[in-house]
Amino acid sequence: MAMNLRLSSKQSEALRKAAKQDGISMHEAALAAIDSYTSRREKRLREAIALVAKEDKELLKRLAQ
Repeated sequence: MAMNLRLSSKQSEALRKAAKQDGISMHEAALAAIDSYTSRREKRLREAIALVAKEDKELLKRLAQ
């Protein structure tokens, strides 16, 4: 899927510098950032669900009855 990503000049410059330091293109750096964000988000969601399930185990059991 194609998309346009509009960055501020500050964001664009930061991405350009980071990509150059890593020896990759800005495109590759943006994809890596998206992958990192989505995997962290999924992990935080799983952890939050596990915490609620653990802390509210008895309540959830009663609600299920």
